[in-house]
Amino acid sequence: MVSDSVPFRSAGRRVRAAARSQFLPSLFACPVFACGAAMAQVQPQSDVPTLAPVAVTASRTPMRVDETIAEVTVIDRAQIEQATGRTLPELLSRQPGVQFSSNGGLGKTSSIYLRGLEARHTLLLVDGVRYNSATTGTPNLDNIPLDQIERIEIVRGPMSGLYGSEAVGGVVQIFTRRGAEGVHPDASVTAGSHHSAQLGGGLRFGQGIFDGAVRVDRTVTRGYSVTNPRVQFGNFNPDDDGFWQTAASANLGVKLGAAWRADVNLLQSDGMTQFDDGLGVDSRAKLHTEVQTVRFGGPVTGSWHSALRLSHSKDVYDTLSTASAFDTGAIATEQQQITWENHVATPLGAAVLLLENLEQKVRRPGTPFTVADRTINAIALGLDGQHGPHTWQASVRNDRNSQYGSQTNGTVGYGFDITQAWRLGASYGTSFVAPSFNQLYYPNFGNPNLQPEEGKQSEVSLRWAGAGQQLRAAWFDNRIRGYISSGPLPTNIPRTRIDGFSLSYEAQWSGWTMAASLDHLDPRNVTPGASYDKVLPRRAKDALRLAADTELGAWRMGGSLNAFSHRFDDAANALRLGGYTTLDLRADWRLTRQWLLGLRLNNVGDKRYETVYGYDQPGREAFVTLSWRGL
Repeated sequence: MVSDSVPFRSAGRRVRAAARSQFLPSLFACPVFACGAAMAQVQPQSDVPTLAPVAVTASRTPMRVDETIAEVTVIDRAQIEQATGRTLPELLSRQPGVQFSSNGGLGKTSSIYLRGLEARHTLLLVDGVRYNSATTGTPNLDNIPLDQIERIEIVRGPMSGLYGSEAVGGVVQIFTRRGAEGVHPDASVTAGSHHSAQLGGGLRFGQGIFDGAVRVDRTVTRGYSVTNPRVQFGNFNPDDDGFWQTAASANLGVKLGAAWRADVNLLQSDGMTQFDDGLGVDSRAKLHTEVQTVRFGGPVTGSWHSALRLSHSKDVYDTLSTASAFDTGAIATEQQQITWENHVATPLGAAVLLLENLEQKVRRPGTPFTVADRTINAIALGLDGQHGPHTWQASVRNDRNSQYGSQTNGTVGYGFDITQAWRLGASYGTSFVAPSFNQLYYPNFGNPNLQPEEGKQSEVSLRWAGAGQQLRAAWFDNRIRGYISSGPLPTNIPRTRIDGFSLSYEAQWSGWTMAASLDHLDPRNVTPGASYDKVLPRRAKDALRLAADTELGAWRMGGSLNAFSHRFDDAANALRLGGYTTLDLRADWRLTRQWLLGLRLNNVGDKRYETVYGYDQPGREAFVTLSWRGL
């Protein structure tokens, strides 16, 4: 949703200059990975119109989202609380250009597709730390509860020039809860369908040179039977498939002198999910995720800011009991990352120089991987600037991987303000995805001869902004060379192509906040052979989203409609999944200044549908939440 944003030039160059004068000094006063949340709170001078939200992910430098060339979405804490989606994949799928597939309900395996690209083509960052699994190549979206998230930034388009592998379709960055001046406790309890319950509480604080936040959340659900008789490999079992999860986070910051700062960020989530595994056996998988980060940064000179970040992340998937021949046992991935990031103000714009070392290790009991570790060293350079109606962005990055050698990728973009309200943009970028350990070395299933996938994307965009309104259109063309097929013994498919367009509109009018988006994709295998011209699996070619919210006294209420066309579950397009439309309703009643009662009614029409063949999505669901905010 948009706030009271202004046209790109509605206040002339004075607005642009005022914005820059606020943003650039703020870069030197806050952690790079937290600047997005901090800058969102910047208030303009009284004679300057309200500015658009600020994001850091698109260029690693704080920028207003209406000044970025890439299409960027910012989801703040208030929007997360108002949303009807209960999981991170559901919340993301409500955004333009994002689709998801899931093996059922809460806690089940999920994937997101950014502009029709594979789940492994989207890089997920948590507080600046790479979160994609080195074994599967995809992020574990199901083990990050929404209550742990302060803010989300979605950047669409090739970003390997700044972030390296996986950033083909774009980057999703999650910012966990942050401290605030004073003492701010909060707590909430939720109950609803499928015998679901959630209890959570946290504390944000700040005093003098210290600030921080701590939070704990517990989620349980008995679930429902996610499989139906169509499911493959005899995995149908008409019992309930539950999920349990406990998540905790702690973030502590300390100011060192006038402008330097040190931060420690900790996140851990443990879950248990049930799934059907053939022969009537109900198996369980244990999920463990942890991310630890230490960061130290500040201004070296008036125009040079430097930051050093040390991080460690680990994810474990442990199958506890199974009747399947594909029992994986416990597979653990560990990643250690060192990043030295430098920001320099130059006559041509804000420049960033990045040096990075990433070490990835995997562990599997029984038959181990033939290769269980790899090292990636990278250097990246980025520049974004503007003069008058012209805006430019460029980046280049070299990754040297101990497995497959060197990869160099980059992106260039240009924006031009046609009038005070209209802006034209164009960009071109290259990107790549390194094969995962599973694709390369999984016993009896991997292919050690796989090469990285390489992408090229072109995009043209047009934006219009008026008082309280914003319209965006983007046309894009993605071409992937060496696309890695799914299934046992994967191979590099010479060529795939995904093109399409995305339209979105947001407005505030007469007490209403409204949003609409329309996406069209044509994701195809264009390699001669049996699957030539077939649609890539699990993507709907068309998606329509409508949302509206309003406030009436102590009440805030709204609804969302999400419609998707049919899709296929296999490369041969033999397994067709029907299209669907769902309606979600929401209402919040502010009982007092501190107490809030919320109601969410999802899939009001009780639509039965699948995003993965043989796995049912939830039917009608209702949830009630009581929230308390202290001082």
